[in-house]
Amino acid sequence: MGDLMGGFTLLQNYVNGEWVNSNATEFLEIINPATVEILGKVPLSEAKEVDQAVQAAQQAFTTWRRVPAGDRVQYLFKLKVLLEEHLDDLAKTITIECGKTLAESKGELRRAIENVEVACGIPMLMQGYNSEDIARGIDEFMIRQPLGVVGIICPFNFPAMIPFWFMPYAIACGNTVILKPSEKVPLTLQKLVQLIEQTGLPAGVVNLVNGTKVVVDALLDHSAIRAISFVGSTPVAKYVYSRAAANGKRAQCQGGAKNPVIVLPDADIATTTRIMADSAFGCAGQRCLAASVAITVGAAKQPFTEAIAEVAQTRTVGYGLDDGIQMGSVITTDSKNRIERLIQQGVDEGATALVDGRHPKISGYEHGYFVRPTILQDINPLGDLAKTEIFGPVLSLIHLDTIDKAIALINQGQYGNMACLFTSSGAAARKFRYEAEAGNIGINIGVAAPMAQFPFSGWKDSFFGDLHGQGHHAVEFFTQTKVVIERWHDWTRQF
Repeated sequence: MGDLMGGFTLLQNYVNGEWVNSNATEFLEIINPATVEILGKVPLSEAKEVDQAVQAAQQAFTTWRRVPAGDRVQYLFKLKVLLEEHLDDLAKTITIECGKTLAESKGELRRAIENVEVACGIPMLMQGYNSEDIARGIDEFMIRQPLGVVGIICPFNFPAMIPFWFMPYAIACGNTVILKPSEKVPLTLQKLVQLIEQTGLPAGVVNLVNGTKVVVDALLDHSAIRAISFVGSTPVAKYVYSRAAANGKRAQCQGGAKNPVIVLPDADIATTTRIMADSAFGCAGQRCLAASVAITVGAAKQPFTEAIAEVAQTRTVGYGLDDGIQMGSVITTDSKNRIERLIQQGVDEGATALVDGRHPKISGYEHGYFVRPTILQDINPLGDLAKTEIFGPVLSLIHLDTIDKAIALINQGQYGNMACLFTSSGAAARKFRYEAEAGNIGINIGVAAPMAQFPFSGWKDSFFGDLHGQGHHAVEFFTQTKVVIERWHDWTRQF
């Protein structure tokens, strides 16, 4: 991890196959959000350190791209085994620095491993296609080749899963990578890169540089970086996308969300409530697929409202490593304060705090960054809060009298990450999945998270770019196509 600084472990960068101390003069404390324990310090690296990592990656690319795809994925096979062997330790690290429950951390790692497994199929996924005799004696074919050096900028909420939406595909396709972990949760990716190192992957193929905006801007501006992958809030996603594009780079930038869920009268209310509680309050609501607005239609209002309020009131909140905990902390004291301000804003706009999770007292963790599950009833659908991503354990309730009005309300929103419907009607389900304007659709599903072989989609202000993370989209994003037209037969053209 690095040297001690003021009694705390100082994290290092990973460049050209070596763990190196940063030249940074500024450092941030890494804090356990439940216990407020200081876990270490992360350096705020300088732009020239990004350049050193890029130079190493660029040099490594010259030989890595020539390694056959079938040989490149052997390192990923080794990585999968290492991830399985160290899953418990990695999950504990995620919980300690991120605040989620241990079960949620293990689930996150399973999704990371799935992406490694899919990326192991690169020898087939990266195949091109060909046509013989497109003209007499002339053949034409398309091949995929890697881009070069790519940058991956990671968020705090899924420190293991989200880097793996991109990194396994990037290196399997023959690219080299610069990883920038979130400065709030850098320990997990530090451990993951240590496992990557154990696979014997050639030096310079994967590099890691810690830091904040200075590192991000250096990645966006460096002429040798060909593509940028990013996940974060919509304002930052717009910034990253526009600056990357202005510098001639490919970019895939996942932004924020305001994920609505419709509950029809014919839904199984008991099951719907359990699923919705997991969606809205799982990971303390800090995920881009958390249900944040429940739209009840017709007679569904009263039974769903009563049921979800009871579940919210009885959900067990605490330190994610403790037994029986159903929801952990939010990430920082600033996040806690922001979420509580937004709850008050909803009340000021006319909503009722049916369940108010502000200012909780968690025994043994009184100084932790906790917000209990919150239910805001009858939120103003035209108010600011109905359009604002809270990114916390807050579920807003809206009531409408038809599914058409509910779908219309969904489609007028600025975000399009996920939309879900709970029903027992196949006709209603088909109408919804056909008409709802969102990239990930759930039918009787609370978190419509695509498996690794599908792209993690997103529409409108939830995504900027053309190709998403995971699966075929990732392969297309991390490769460029080359069309070859050639003639080897007897000359037939008349001049």
